[in-house]
Amino acid sequence: MRDTREAMAAGRQPPPPPPSSVRAEVLGPLRLLVDGAPVDVPGTKRRAVLALLALAEGRIVTVDRLLDALWPSQVPESGRQALHNHVSRLRGHLGPAAARLETCHDGYRLALGHDELDAAQARTLLATARTTVRREPAGALCLLQEAHGLWRGPVLADLTDVAPIAAAVEEYAQLHHEVTDALVASAVDAGRAEEVLGLAAASSAADPLREPAVLLDMRARAVAGQAPEALRIGRDYRRRLADETGLDPSPALDELERDIISGGGRTPAPPGESARPATALIGRDAQVASLHRLLAAERLITLVGPGGVGKTRVAQEVARHSGAATVLLLAPVTDPAAIPYALTAALNLKTDQGDVLAACVALLGDTPGLLLIDNCEHLLDGVRDTVDVLLASCPRISVLATSREPLGLPGEYVWRLAPLPLPHPGQDPSQVPSAALFLDRARRVRPGPPPTSAELRTVAEIVHRLDGMPLAIELAAGRLSTFSLTDLRDRLDRALDLLGGGSTGADARHRTLRATIDWSYRLLTEDERRLFRRLSVFADGVDLDSAERLAAELSPQSDPGSTLARLVDASVLDASFEGATRYRMLDTLRAFGQDRLAAAGEDEAAAERMLRWAVELTSWIATAMTTEREPEADAVLRRELANLRAAWRLARGRSSLEDASAMIVALYDAITYRDLVEIRAWAEELADDQALAAHPRASAVLGTAAEAAYHRGDYRKADRLARRGLETTTDSVGSGRCLMVLSVADFARGAYGDVVEHALAAAALLGPHRECLGIAALAKAYAGDLDGARTLNDRGLAAAVSPSMLSWGAYVAGEIDSLAGHGEQAERNYVRAIDLARGSGATFLVGVATVGLQSVRASTGRVHEALAGYRDVIDYFARTGNWTHLWTTLRNLAELLRRLGDEEPAALIDAAAALAPDAPVVNGPRDDGPSSPHPASVSAPATRAPSRAAVLETARRAIERHLAPP
Repeated sequence: MRDTREAMAAGRQPPPPPPSSVRAEVLGPLRLLVDGAPVDVPGTKRRAVLALLALAEGRIVTVDRLLDALWPSQVPESGRQALHNHVSRLRGHLGPAAARLETCHDGYRLALGHDELDAAQARTLLATARTTVRREPAGALCLLQEAHGLWRGPVLADLTDVAPIAAAVEEYAQLHHEVTDALVASAVDAGRAEEVLGLAAASSAADPLREPAVLLDMRARAVAGQAPEALRIGRDYRRRLADETGLDPSPALDELERDIISGGGRTPAPPGESARPATALIGRDAQVASLHRLLAAERLITLVGPGGVGKTRVAQEVARHSGAATVLLLAPVTDPAAIPYALTAALNLKTDQGDVLAACVALLGDTPGLLLIDNCEHLLDGVRDTVDVLLASCPRISVLATSREPLGLPGEYVWRLAPLPLPHPGQDPSQVPSAALFLDRARRVRPGPPPTSAELRTVAEIVHRLDGMPLAIELAAGRLSTFSLTDLRDRLDRALDLLGGGSTGADARHRTLRATIDWSYRLLTEDERRLFRRLSVFADGVDLDSAERLAAELSPQSDPGSTLARLVDASVLDASFEGATRYRMLDTLRAFGQDRLAAAGEDEAAAERMLRWAVELTSWIATAMTTEREPEADAVLRRELANLRAAWRLARGRSSLEDASAMIVALYDAITYRDLVEIRAWAEELADDQALAAHPRASAVLGTAAEAAYHRGDYRKADRLARRGLETTTDSVGSGRCLMVLSVADFARGAYGDVVEHALAAAALLGPHRECLGIAALAKAYAGDLDGARTLNDRGLAAAVSPSMLSWGAYVAGEIDSLAGHGEQAERNYVRAIDLARGSGATFLVGVATVGLQSVRASTGRVHEALAGYRDVIDYFARTGNWTHLWTTLRNLAELLRRLGDEEPAALIDAAAALAPDAPVVNGPRDDGPSSPHPASVSAPATRAPSRAAVLETARRAIERHLAPP
């Protein structure tokens, strides 16, 4: 005070007081601190307002949201004034920090710094620890200990009647799990397991069915020298899980137990996609057993029922206990022509060319097994044709399909799945499947004591109103995080009018499901609904970045992460954390979202946004594939293929040549070096579009389509398309691509001089970092100019950046060294080429470099290695259908067989290659032009060529014969 008085006496202004600090703590009883001193905030409503403002973490909370939270049933007439009074009193409690509670145009905001809310502080500490744990494990452990210490007791226990606060309490419980798990794992890794034994045991005991906590408890005890106790905990968990849920633990438990027995204690890596469902199947034992019995006698069973009745879940349970079962999921597939490609993915079959369905038939063959085809209703014609072929060609395959209507095939057994049975008067509801399902899911949302008799009667009423539909029951149970049981029941009349809505001719249960989804939808804010509608256009979900960008575009004033989290919490969006975070919708929810999209008049805007997403994504892929980020781009491309397929069909359906051409031109490297034959088909389809001729990207599209035709083995069509492109060219990219395709078509004709001319012209347009110089180098090498070849290839390698271009340069170097007789150096280059290509997803380069590698091995006397390698690469090219390169491989094999004295298969292979129109020339260019028919009589005897299947069989038998022990 004396300094202040002296300053005033001297005519100076006193220094301003330091700004007051505010801290809100919600990880326990609500606590407010101003300048470090606790402030008492009396009254439940006022404390709820403070909590809601604090939980917003510095964002505006609208007046309407506050009113709905404080008075969920009905806001009294005095509600707004009462809210204003509470806010005014809170400013009084804040004292010198009153300005922190701001009044905005539509609500209030409590301005809190990042470290002024304990929950935000805990999240930050956890995130920092996760990013630094490998670099500074001791520092990460300290951060996690600090984060764990922020919890002071039961979280906001006196305020959980307020729905948004109750939801936050659940969120913080999950955060507490994550912090605790990370702390235990970090302590064990740091060699301080003894310090967290009590914490690990308490975490496991608090939720004895939470497997991550159990595994960490076991690991901590094992590392601390208590291996027998750790194994006992694992046995108890396995028994408890089976008794209470009927489920088996994940493979991670088996792996950890084996590790503990062998003297270790590491936590197994998270398992990949597991066939084990996350929850028990309730009330369907009889149906599953009946289906098993039917499958012993019937070859085609279609499980029919309305959306949400549980067809998929029942079918998966049947498949899980059927031994050799293949599951084909059609929900992400929007084009009937894509069904065979989806089947190849389900069979893990790499097919790059030819009749894809025939390849699937060949793999399935005469092997017994079950094929589950899920969600057929939107692709009935395509599914019908596919199943017809499979049943006719694979006599020991049985098909179990799920659909909203029968497939309509002869011999089809239609099995209708009804809703779950409902409780009758006098029955114990907990023993009836529909109510038992509700109770099981409710316990996961709100754990607590067993329900009373009165609560069981309420549950029975709820499941009756939901018509026993499993999806509707699960969505309703999920809302217990927001409402009490009676609140939920009382709102069903208002939000789920099961007997009304829809047309009178529509299926009643379908109307029930739509009403259930609509009820969940109406609980969302308008921002959340808008994001839900827009996300429904993605056939196979979206990653976190795409979802957040979309949310930010739709609602710039809202936090995109919070909006996205709300959709997950509301059970209308599913979050998957296997690999990259991804968000998907159930197909019924997605269909509902698309209906709402049309009703809101947003379908046109959503279609345009979807196409913009696809164009932007493919543009990024194109750029990234020319850099060291190529492996990342390859992974994104493969992950987003279903969505790109939907966008492609959307562009074609709207005759959007601009978007379609942008996508195809950007996917050039995907077409050139990857086994994604579907994308190649898109390019050739677009090349046939009559409207393309006048488009600025015509030459680039034709060059891309020409590349696709070349990889399909049709180098003559590739030549024609490339020449068309050069006639219409308006840009260097299009000209360069067309010239590059001409150079490889020249290769097939053996015209090495033309190869060099066209490849160097392409390099001048596209740059030295592309494969053009390597193509010219190969031609010079095959023509005998090894020094010139090395010079060109060295220039290309010096400019190469992406792994596939480095791989290409290494392959060309291997070819030059092989021709020069430098076998060891050639082998090193081939191996490097294979490793680079395999790491970047460039499967075509893996194949051609492998052929070169086997030639070197054969020439150095390593016959068994070469034969085994030829066997693998022949299978690869046969599987992908690239016969141009397969003929080269077979010719190399024939040369080796001759050296081994096995003349007969070698002669057959060479004769077949000489007659094959897609086999490259080996002794100089052909006289025929690129468009004229191949004159077989000029270069081959007039005998009839053996079939390609016979050639492959001959080659494989010869390989096996020479690999067999003497």
